[in-house]
Amino acid sequence: DMKANTAQFMSLYAWYSWPNVVLCFFGGFLIDRVFGIRLGTIIFSIFVCVGQVVFALGALLNTFWLMDMGRFVFGIGGESLAVAQNTYAVSWFKGKELNLVFGLQLSMARIGSTVNMNIMAWIYSRVQDLLGYTGPSTLGLTLMIGGVTCLFSLSCALILAYLDRRAEKLLCKEQGKTGEVIKLTDVKDFSLSLWLIFIICVCYYAAVFPFIGLGKVFFIEKFRFSSQEASAINSIVYIISAPMSPVFGFLVDKVGKNIIWVLCAVITTLASHIMLAFTFWNPWIAMCLLGVAYSLLACALWPMVAFVVPEHQLGTAYGFMQSIQNLGLAIIAIAAGMILDTRGYLFLEVFFSACVCLSLIAVVMLYFVNHLTGGDLNWSAKKREKMQKVA
Repeated sequence: DMKANTAQFMSLYAWYSWPNVVLCFFGGFLIDRVFGIRLGTIIFSIFVCVGQVVFALGALLNTFWLMDMGRFVFGIGGESLAVAQNTYAVSWFKGKELNLVFGLQLSMARIGSTVNMNIMAWIYSRVQDLLGYTGPSTLGLTLMIGGVTCLFSLSCALILAYLDRRAEKLLCKEQGKTGEVIKLTDVKDFSLSLWLIFIICVCYYAAVFPFIGLGKVFFIEKFRFSSQEASAINSIVYIISAPMSPVFGFLVDKVGKNIIWVLCAVITTLASHIMLAFTFWNPWIAMCLLGVAYSLLACALWPMVAFVVPEHQLGTAYGFMQSIQNLGLAIIAIAAGMILDTRGYLFLEVFFSACVCLSLIAVVMLYFVNHLTGGDLNWSAKKREKMQKVA
């Protein structure tokens, strides 16, 4: 409808990521020291709503730079809102309850992504039937309707603020804080193991999120799927992730051996991309494998950061990890769009496979570095528990 090429389309993903290269370091600080959890959540929800409205207006007015601006504003609110959400969870739940809550949060996010990928095309069709034509107006109105979910999110933020304030008075509890202490000088103390974890994170997610962003057209062009079928298969990664994330989280907690789990996830993802690139096998097989691998990697990779840095550096380490992840996603999204416009889907899949190969090399290096330095990243859960008791 906007007559945009793939590079322009992927720039919309990049504009979401750019502000979060910096904001990942300051989201927790703003919540703890400036706004407080209640006001911070409301402000970030407003940013999300405004960003979506500006994005939809850009489509309505056939002005692509306005859509880019909308995505930028949306990005300012989006990631910081996730920090606020986690802060509420930590404030209201403790211990084993917290693991379940974080698992449910991730599941709800994946359900939201799945619903979005499958229902927006249907809404677009209904708006098209109503207006009697396609074009920027149809797309803009569809995006405006989609923005209703952002208003619902803002409503939830307001209700949460009321409930949290009421609980504070009744239970004499303090407002939730992230507890993050961000010191950029800590970066110089990061170990080789932590830098390898960062590389795994960036290279892996670079081959997942941009691929899903371009996946629908890929399945239509290569496998001759209908628009609805393409949306369904493209969303299967998130559909699998919703129920499997809590299950894999529990499994990794019970078994340990985080590096082995990450290795399995990366190898499975590489196999998935190779199948999609070089075969015409039923793509449901590859996408289901990708969904399982994606869920497993998230559960095994992110907790490893806590094993290799002291507690006082956790805020900086996680902030830096999210920051370079967003930087990588922004750059890869633009590169993927340019490759697709100039070289086609085969070259793009080879590019994604190369990203996963880099991630695989980093995992193997991490295994040997951890082994040679006597690290605990690949301990079993029983050994970790035993060593913690001794300590």
